[in-house]
Amino acid sequence: RQGRPVADPSTYRPAPGTIPTQPGVYRFSDEHGQVIYVGKAKNLRNRLNSYFQDISALHPRTQRMVTTAAHVQWTVVQNELESLQLEYTWIKEFDPRFNVMYRDDKSYPWLCITWSDEFPRVFVGRGKRRKGWRYFGPFGQAWAIRDTMETLLRVFPMRSCSTGVFNRARSQGRPCLLGYIGKCSAPCVDRIGPDEHRAIVEDFCSFMAGRTAPILRRIRTEMDEAAENLEFERAAVLRDSLDSLTKAMERNAIVLTDGTDADVIALAVDPLEVGVKIFHVRNGRVRGERGWVADRADNAEPAELMEEFLLQLYGLDPDGTSGQIRDDGLGPAIPKEVLVSVEPSSLEGLGELLTNLRGSRVNLRVPMRGDKRTLMDTVTRNAQEVLEQHKLKRSSDLATRTRALEEIQEALGLDRAPLRMESYDISHIQGTNVVGSMVVFEDGMPRKSEYRRFVIKSFDGSDDFAAMHEVLSRRLRRLQEDREQMTAAAEPDGEVTGTLVDPTTGAPRKFAYAPHLIVVDGGAPQVHAAQQVLEEFGLDDEIALCGLAKRLEEVWLPDEEWPVILPRTSEGLYLLQRLRDEAHRFAITFHRSKRSKAMVESVLDDVPGLGEVRRKALLKKFSSVRALRRASAEEIVELPGFGPKLAAQVVTALQGEETPTGVNTATGEVIEE
Repeated sequence: RQGRPVADPSTYRPAPGTIPTQPGVYRFSDEHGQVIYVGKAKNLRNRLNSYFQDISALHPRTQRMVTTAAHVQWTVVQNELESLQLEYTWIKEFDPRFNVMYRDDKSYPWLCITWSDEFPRVFVGRGKRRKGWRYFGPFGQAWAIRDTMETLLRVFPMRSCSTGVFNRARSQGRPCLLGYIGKCSAPCVDRIGPDEHRAIVEDFCSFMAGRTAPILRRIRTEMDEAAENLEFERAAVLRDSLDSLTKAMERNAIVLTDGTDADVIALAVDPLEVGVKIFHVRNGRVRGERGWVADRADNAEPAELMEEFLLQLYGLDPDGTSGQIRDDGLGPAIPKEVLVSVEPSSLEGLGELLTNLRGSRVNLRVPMRGDKRTLMDTVTRNAQEVLEQHKLKRSSDLATRTRALEEIQEALGLDRAPLRMESYDISHIQGTNVVGSMVVFEDGMPRKSEYRRFVIKSFDGSDDFAAMHEVLSRRLRRLQEDREQMTAAAEPDGEVTGTLVDPTTGAPRKFAYAPHLIVVDGGAPQVHAAQQVLEEFGLDDEIALCGLAKRLEEVWLPDEEWPVILPRTSEGLYLLQRLRDEAHRFAITFHRSKRSKAMVESVLDDVPGLGEVRRKALLKKFSSVRALRRASAEEIVELPGFGPKLAAQVVTALQGEETPTGVNTATGEVIEE
């Protein structure tokens, strides 16, 4: 692997003892003076010395950074708040390429009011925002906000046409179609004046900002007055307006009953990338959402990644406005509460910085219970979905998959592209409920119908090598058995008629397809153990093997002293990592299922009269101990084979020696209150 000569970090390492131990901000720059990385530290000496250790122990991206750099400088600060402010200022000023930069997963639409115009216009747009206009959002789907806007224009008939259409209607003295159908008050032909039109716009903005109660109350009062005055047509119009507003409100349900203004932010992290999701909650309703995906620059912990994201999101731009989320004209961009899934590494300093930017107290915290915890769980699932969709978008592209397979073939020295790859993983807790998983990717895509799960039968202690040996042996033994059956079905002339379909059942043979490449989770020891199994079955020349180590994402090959290092941007590395992570997910899901069932069975061991059939009925109805503990005697009695007495004994066993409320353990009867 040839490349440009790399710099030796020792050539620019500061002399021992010259680096201060105070908090500060540091920056690495290359030979041309361009800043390539900015960081902060509570102890500058400890942090900077970590960059000048054995280079092989560093993260691959950090290795490239220190070998690209030619200088390092630092600035000592007084406290954590100053370091946060200076770090963000330098990142905005120098745009260093080795810092984590969150990129929006797509261009999200917003709703805009051209507030500074004489006759303000409403429209849905994307991209850069203009000063003096009011913005709402961003929103998840453009069609949803356009549908809402169309509904609201029936109630608040403000201008929505472009400048060209407006000027043409004014010169012709005839309104456009929207003016004729009642979705515009037609200020272009002076049906209403600027003040009347602005009053309509203010009502529209108030409704979008969540101040709906006064508007609904006023329209309902006007409707009642029109009905009393026998103005039934006007009352019907007002009634339809109420229905339209109610429909628009139902699309945006309340998620926080206390009417909180909050940003709810969650991370989803994997070894190569980090996904972020944010819900903007205003007056208790979700007003918008956004997602980002960024490459991980190093082995930074989630707390550090969260801090970097908050700095980019809310940090101060040179023009004095806040970061990526602008003021919509109705209130500060930073809300009263910022709820995060992971506590930032500089919680107090960051909270103080946000408070200073907002001008009033900002509560930065991790919600632990109640509605806010429930909402955080939802946002976390969405963050995971952002990351997964980003991965699927990459993997579903045929050209990208082809390039990934070609990169793997070239890097591992294979004679063909690995069109079928299998990955294996072991999951257990201290040697209990040991399971294995096998996942299959064909042509770079998951083939879930080929996934297999293994219950490890001969396992002693926590020897993962023995467990992997058993899983691979069982898989390869089935491969050989299927091949022998196919050979036995050969015609006298030697033609093999036994296909990959079982002749007795007509179903495909589960293990008849040999993989082109086996990927194990781990480094040289794990690869050596898997290689022994391949040699035992005489398949080491037919099936390629590699291991993917998690910490540095190194690719290990059998009998090789050094690993293969694929670039972080390599599609081949990305595909191997996704295969390895899918095997881990599949294994741990199976393990949790078995562990939960084992816990239920152990709790019910001492319940007399509870046999295998009744246990299975309980497990089918209540899949976990937690769910079973919440069950009442009445719910258990509904299961087949359970009487009141047995149900009461089950509840007693789950709740300890105390008698469950409302149950007579002598008779099993439920006591009515």
